[in-house]
Order: sequence, then structure tokens, then C-alpha cells
Amino acid sequence: MPGVGDRIREIREAKKLTQDQLAGKAGISKGFLSEIENDKRNVSSEYLLRIANSLCASVDYLLRGTADVSNGNKEPTVIPSELSEAARTLKLSYAQTVELLEAHRSVVARRSMKQSKPFTSEDWIALHKAIKQVFG
Repeated sequence: MPGVGDRIREIREAKKLTQDQLAGKAGISKGFLSEIENDKRNVSSEYLLRIANSLCASVDYLLRGTADVSNGNKEPTVIPSELSEAARTLKLSYAQTVELLEAHRSVVARRSMKQSKPFTSEDWIALHKAIKQVFG
């Protein structure tokens, strides 16, 4: 039964990416990617999200093998101006900013009620600090 590593390799090869190329896009080492693909290492949610974003694939598909794989037709990421301002204050890279946006979307998607007000720059900073406290 294929695992996370198998699905990462499958998509990487279908997109004709080398391990070096994918590792560079995801901001991880080639050795770490190789260990993940060969099921010698478990991958954290942070790195799985980086890899998924780099492959334009869903985390769902990488974990379960059930979601559709995007063929690069992923909609562009729109970063709210408040998040952009918070990212400048926190000196976040683009990848870190997108990770924060995805974390926010994940939390909102799991809530039973929709968020009543848009996030301010201060809200984004507070979310970033809370995530850092939990995940180091």
C-alpha cells in the first residue's frame, strides 16, 4: 500500500522534478526529502505543507491518497494586505507567509461558525506567535 513518501515521489516524477529541485522549492534538504520518499523518516505537518505547496498537490492526497492531484492549475495565492503587513513586521519569508495563511484557513475550515470579522495585522501576528508556541 503506497504511503506518503510514495505519493510524493509519484507526483514529483510526474512533474519531472528531481529531488534537488523539489527540495529547493520546499526549502528542505535533498537528503531529508529522500528519507521521506523512502519511508525512513516521518514528515511534520509544516514540511508536508511545504512539499504539498511545492508540488501543487493537496495535503489530503499526500496523506490519504484520496484527493485529486492538481496538475499545476492551482489558483494563485492571494495574501491579504493585513497578513502582508504582519509578515513584514515578523520578517517572514513568502513560504512562511503562505504557511501562516494555510494554517489560518485550516482553522477557519474546521470551525462550525464562520469568522465574523477579518483578521487585522495584529491578529496575524498573534496567530503566528501562538503557532510558534505550539510547534516551536
